[in-house]
Amino acid sequence: MSVDVGGSSETKSEPNVVPLCDILLVLLIIFMVITPVAQRGIDINLPESQQAGSASADTSGKIVLTLEKDQKILINQDPYDIDLLGNRLKDLYQIKQDKTIFIRADSSLAYEFVLKVIDIVRGAGIETLGVMTTSYETETSTGGE
Repeated sequence: MSVDVGGSSETKSEPNVVPLCDILLVLLIIFMVITPVAQRGIDINLPESQQAGSASADTSGKIVLTLEKDQKILINQDPYDIDLLGNRLKDLYQIKQDKTIFIRADSSLAYEFVLKVIDIVRGAGIETLGVMTTSYETETSTGGE
């Protein structure tokens, strides 16, 4: 081995990458730990597809909450005031094992009103909330046949 003592006009400098690698590994570990915690979302159950010959979904015994465009609220076709909705739902679900409700809303309703009703439903102790996505026509729009 040769040792260069003084006198050399050429200086060789190499970057020290060890501290850079240490920092990158620490950042990688931090991101790996934070990523699962940072994920947030709402758990949903997607509807199962039905075969052409199978029976339609059984909603008998289920409670359907209908929100009409004039902000009228119907529970299985019975009208209720929004102020009495929470108490009525508590009474209905007090003895039921299956705490599931289906909500069907007119597309022209304000989002704020629908969320207010959903808050009332959640406050009544209902655990599962299903949103019916099929469009419907009210009796007033079809001429009241």
